[in-house]
Amino acid sequence: MFQLLKPFLLFIISYVFWKVYINSKHGRTNINLPPGSFGWPFIGETLAFLRAGWDGVPERFIQERTEKHGSPLVFKTSLLGDRMAVLCGPAGNKFLFGNENKLVTLWWPASVRKLFERCLITVRGDEAKLMRKMMLSYLGPDAFVNHYAATMDALTRRHIQLHWRGKEEVNVYQTVKVYAFELACRLFMSLEDPNHITKLGSLFNIFLKGMVELPIDIPGTRFYKSKRAAAAIRTELMTIIKTRRVELQEGKASSSQDLLSHFLCSPNENNKYLSEMEIANNILLLLFAGHDTSTVSITLVMKKLSEHPDIYEKVLREQLEISKEIEDGGLLKWEDIQKMKYTWNVVSEVMRLNPPVLGAFREALVDFEYAGYIIPKGWKLYWSAAWTHKDEANFEDVTRFDPSRFEGVGPTPYTYVPFGGGTRMCLGKEFSRMEVLAFLHNIVTIFKWDLLIPDEKIVYEPMATPASGLPVRLNPHRV
Repeated sequence: MFQLLKPFLLFIISYVFWKVYINSKHGRTNINLPPGSFGWPFIGETLAFLRAGWDGVPERFIQERTEKHGSPLVFKTSLLGDRMAVLCGPAGNKFLFGNENKLVTLWWPASVRKLFERCLITVRGDEAKLMRKMMLSYLGPDAFVNHYAATMDALTRRHIQLHWRGKEEVNVYQTVKVYAFELACRLFMSLEDPNHITKLGSLFNIFLKGMVELPIDIPGTRFYKSKRAAAAIRTELMTIIKTRRVELQEGKASSSQDLLSHFLCSPNENNKYLSEMEIANNILLLLFAGHDTSTVSITLVMKKLSEHPDIYEKVLREQLEISKEIEDGGLLKWEDIQKMKYTWNVVSEVMRLNPPVLGAFREALVDFEYAGYIIPKGWKLYWSAAWTHKDEANFEDVTRFDPSRFEGVGPTPYTYVPFGGGTRMCLGKEFSRMEVLAFLHNIVTIFKWDLLIPDEKIVYEPMATPASGLPVRLNPHRV
């Protein structure tokens, strides 16, 4: 009998020790912590957090707990092995964005830190500021005035010619994923060999699946497979980096050729260059940022345009007007992208309803008070775009698809946060905006499409994705 009860007794003992550890950390048992529950030992409430995304309602995790604990501003939980306070809504977003490097600093779960290693999102303080400035000189808004638009347009046209024209049916998510990854490889590294891009893309798809998982590094787990895929990608990137360094020395490549050359040739403000491994890690990060988020946005915009023919027609009219102003054979320019105001309102409303990134994490640098509760030093914090965007207090008739929300001054500050905010605003925001708009310009002016699976479910693994990839039937416009 004891042998049968032994696993259960061990579980109970471990649970008790977990509770004792949580409540006695730093020897402080009487501080006024936010209401909430740390859940099960080790896994905490991680499964409930992930399950809400798998069910297509990521905001449910926060909604259920704010209602259960009667605390609409903040509650405590345990996610991915860490004690955590969830700061809810615009007030929480404003507090976290405004206190970067003062009360809080950027933090990611162990799975993310181990996969990306040393790069922009895992370094802190002055080092992060210097690295961000170095990257902004190539990826910031000013860099886009003279770069990218024509190149993106040319690559988009080529992609549509190869993968869309002449096809009756297309799986949008899978096809756009090929486009976004190829575009990132070409613009960041001038990588053109389709076989090489395909090989990297296959590894990348494995890598992505382990990002928001418990960091259990044993064979068979998603994290184990993801970590090994990341190592294989780094090996490929290091080969490309070493080759480029030689090409630069021999005058066969330009210092302004792409982001890779920029990293190799440009020191930071302290006249220090990134190591080759740091370059590889940051390119891995940017391949992620410029690949999956754009893929999700394009896919979901195409879904909404098919579901709302009236909005599709407005987007089409705007894009045709822009086409008329482009000389025959000409490519999109920065000025053309700036004219796509209604189309960007549509994209913005799609990102409100299904933000590409659900939220992000911080870590408390010191003890601080928030909403009448103490958040201890070392605790992790989470803000949620999904919850903020779906709160009726922030948007009227919150589930209705309505691009007009973004006309004029747009939403109230801190209620719309698909790219984060503050000093940690998404570095690739402008790149993603141009990429999405260049693609939509080309696809809308060539095709209309019908959804083959009406009301296809959206799941989050970890990003919003149609369960079957959004298969569509293409209907080319008559010339």
